[in-house]
Amino acid sequence: MSRGKSFFYGQASGIVEPIAAVLGALLVVSVQPILPYALAFAAGAMIYVVVEELIPEAQQHGHSDFSTIGAMLGFAVMMFLDVALG
Repeated sequence: MSRGKSFFYGQASGIVEPIAAVLGALLVVSVQPILPYALAFAAGAMIYVVVEELIPEAQQHGHSDFSTIGAMLGFAVMMFLDVALG
């Protein structure tokens, strides 16, 4: 493939980025009232993944559900106390 054609295809593949950025910004503005809840859900999902999959000690002895629920409740209490005692 020639240099010019390669350059053209490279530019054409990158043109979707600014278009998607504008659409993404418009979407964020339109769903702004639910954004904190969506981000809180995403944070909770990440904590669950870390506790359930990445901490091997939590999976030992067949009590993985108890350890996961305990970690989630402990984190919730910690966040409550952080906000309450602020």
